[in-house]
Amino acid sequence: MKSSMKRVKVIAVVVLSILAVIVCLQNTEVVETKILFASVKMSRALLLIVTFGTGLVVGLLVMSQLHRRFRPPAARERQ
Repeated sequence: MKSSMKRVKVIAVVVLSILAVIVCLQNTEVVETKILFASVKMSRALLLIVTFGTGLVVGLLVMSQLHRRFRPPAARERQ
């Protein structure tokens, strides 16, 4: 059972990696992005990666704060 789940995870990672490479190869043109008062030129693929990374970090920070705030009282006393 564990072997089949590991195989499914490996296949999922390979498929997602291939899709990510395809998206990057299709979005190589340079675009101009205005961030507050600055204007930045970068490839669309890099812009997608930066946007995804920023959203991931913000989401992790928010979830960690929510998890810390809404823990049961017993879990807070153990620390």
